[in-house]
Amino acid sequence: MGKEERSTYTIQKEESVGEVKIADEVVASIAAFATMDVEGVGSMGGNVKEKGRLSMKSPSKGVKLDVLEGVVTVTLTLNLVYGYSLIDVSSRIQEKVKTSIESMTGLKVADVNIRVAGVDVPEEV
Repeated sequence: MGKEERSTYTIQKEESVGEVKIADEVVASIAAFATMDVEGVGSMGGNVKEKGRLSMKSPSKGVKLDVLEGVVTVTLTLNLVYGYSLIDVSSRIQEKVKTSIESMTGLKVADVNIRVAGVDVPEEV
């Protein structure tokens, strides 16, 4: 059986002396790390945030990407922390993910869709 093929995207500036390709897993990881930076996010697609860090085993778990002609649509599955406004946290996630992907890769982000799968309850509650 062959190795699973990963998608790559070519990004480059007009003055570039060569080609730069990034794997879809890199874009998904950027989205996951940007999401976990937002206060009120508990975990992503089963990855538990421990002491401010995302599981390095599979940092992009809970992130689905669709890229068509350099335009990205991101779908995130995550748990939010009990006590935070779902609307406010979701809005901050969407802005942070969009800004992070666009500034780090040059790809345009059309949509950041969020699926709240659950609510994490802190031990103090």
